[in-house]
This record gives sequence, structure tokens and C-alpha cells, in this order.
Amino acid sequence: MEALLVLVVLPVLIGALAEAWLRDAKHASLAAAVGASLAVCITVQVLDRNESWSWLAGALVLPLPVALAVGTALFWYGRTQARRRRRRDGA
Repeated sequence: MEALLVLVVLPVLIGALAEAWLRDAKHASLAAAVGASLAVCITVQVLDRNESWSWLAGALVLPLPVALAVGTALFWYGRTQARRRRRRDGA
């Protein structure tokens, strides 16, 4: 259950918070990637009860959480932008 929370739920929350806070796709995705990376590495260290994992374990699983965090930020960015139709004057 901890793995699901660390690898899926936490990055999705970080991506949503980054987009809500920054409101810009480029900056929100960068913040989500960095935030998810730090959160996963720190959480792996904190949850390691018998000290058998290192920061390398967190680094090896980073592609999934980073992808989820950036994908969430970009998804929410696209949902919050108003879609407008272009007016064609004279065409």
C-alpha cells in the first residue's frame, strides 16, 4: 500500500498542486518533476525501516512518479484554459 501511495498518489498530488500554484505549463511541469523527484527520494529514505535501501532505490523508480506528476500538471493546465474559437473576419 505504501508503494502505491509513494509512486502514484503522491506524484499526482504534487502535479496538481504545482499547476494550481504556478498556472503556467512550463513552470508547473518543471516544479512537478523536481517536487516528485525530491518527494519520492525522501519518502523512500523515511519509510525504509531496516535501512536496506539507499537514495539509489528512489532514483531507479523515478521515471514513473515524474511522468505522473508532469502528466497531471499538463492535464490540469489544459483543463483550466478556456478554449476559444478564432474569429475569422472576412474569411
